[in-house]
Amino acid sequence: EKLVESGGGSVQTGGSLRLSCELSGNTYSSFDVYCMAWFRQAPGKEREGVAAIDRDGNAFYSDDVKGRFTISRDNALNTLHLQMNNLKPEDTAMYYCAATPDIATIATIPRERFFRSWGQGTQVSVSA
Repeated sequence: EKLVESGGGSVQTGGSLRLSCELSGNTYSSFDVYCMAWFRQAPGKEREGVAAIDRDGNAFYSDDVKGRFTISRDNALNTLHLQMNNLKPEDTAMYYCAATPDIATIATIPRERFFRSWGQGTQVSVSA
């Protein structure tokens, strides 16, 4: 299976971007049962979880983005979105989409090791 992100770019502080991630090649499980997430990695830092959403639509966010970012899914289009508002320079990072059909429901953002598939990433740059 394959994940392809899109929607990254460069914006000024306070701007908005909408990231998308399309899942394809998922032969054994339909998209609607997948747990999906967004991670990000800034230069010189470890990759961190940003937001996650499970098959029931339960969504969780890191404290850094809560209230500014919204994760959503379009099961008909096999697509995950991340609406990012009021962007800050510290949001600058490579953003990665992650997916797994093995987690039914979540109470927090699952750790990286629980996700089976990863996208190549899309760069988000926020200038002051």
